Amino acid sequence: MIVGAGPAGLSLACLAGAAGLKIAVVDEQREDQLAAPAYDGRDVALTHRSVQCLKQAGVWSAIAAADIAPIRRACVKNAGDSSLLTFDPNGTGEAALGYLVSNQVLRAALYAAAKLSGTIELVTGEAAEGLKLDGALAEVSLPSGKVFAARLVVAADSRFSKFRRMAGIGADIRDFGRVCIVCRMKHEQAHDGTAYEWFDTDQTLALLPLNNCESSIVLTLPATAAARAMEVPAPAFAADVERRFTRRWGAMELSGARHAYPLVGVYGDRFVAKRFALIGDAAVGMHPVTAHGFNFGLRGAASLAARVSAAARAGVDIGSAPVLEAYDREHRRATLPLYLATNALVRLYTDNGAAARLARSGILRLGERITPIKNLMLRRLMEVDAKPALT
Repeated sequence: MIVGAGPAGLSLACLAGAAGLKIAVVDEQREDQLAAPAYDGRDVALTHRSVQCLKQAGVWSAIAAADIAPIRRACVKNAGDSSLLTFDPNGTGEAALGYLVSNQVLRAALYAAAKLSGTIELVTGEAAEGLKLDGALAEVSLPSGKVFAARLVVAADSRFSKFRRMAGIGADIRDFGRVCIVCRMKHEQAHDGTAYEWFDTDQTLALLPLNNCESSIVLTLPATAAARAMEVPAPAFAADVERRFTRRWGAMELSGARHAYPLVGVYGDRFVAKRFALIGDAAVGMHPVTAHGFNFGLRGAASLAARVSAAARAGVDIGSAPVLEAYDREHRRATLPLYLATNALVRLYTDNGAAARLARSGILRLGERITPIKNLMLRRLMEVDAKPALT
């Protein structure tokens, strides 16, 4: 039983469903909302590992080529410093660092794959409200009075997970005091498939290359400044973004609505309880600066799917403690180092003191000049070495 039909929950359903497991997914959204999700401004940077997971889930081939934008190069810049930390895929055997796909497109493709599966039951229009983990089977109850009994319940209900709390699992929750504004913009000058990120005083700017002269813009500001930016008319907002980017891509204009998201990081104290597991943002909610949020969600879904599928083939209870504890250890090893490093990076790059500015400039220069360090960062960024264990 999976609570939450977002990208992580549906990914797990498709991956585990391919192994023949009987799955129910419950979500408070109506079926038409899941089938044709609204655009939410977010474009997801997928690593090569994530693409392999989506292929295994039968989803990647259903995404139109026009909806996939390759990231061929990435540049990171610090305020007041002309030097750049640059990444390209040369020497990795890949043509791109990763691929950008709209969250809206991903959700629609995952829903369609789940709908076609003969082993996945989609329960829509009802918010799961009750959880019992003290019996021989776990139970999830709905407002209609229907009760699902399952060998395993998985919570994929956001970083503010109600079911995580109901299972008695605490979490490290960090409010970064910033708001992330995301939108798509067209611009005069070509981006050449290059992603850019600037760390500046009281703002972080990112441009993620979509197809043609259009990009996904990520503007991170203190909450009060973000509120003002969301209120100004579209032409004034576009002019402001153009100014912030120092007209590097010429004239810019909005090609869609703006969306604002408070920046909150989450890391579960543990990822499992009796007959219960966390995946997606309910387990690990990342700051977007390293673009690994959905990639970790997909990685967790693949890891848990592999564990429960292997257990089912061996005739082992998929909700047993050894199966879930193995998933917990694996996902923690995969996510905790980058979660901690990302939070440290955010603290450093939002500190406007002279010492912090000097330190972050030095880090970028060292990263650019010391090849082994740069190569390690590149492979972690691309996830080209470790392929998902899905069989």
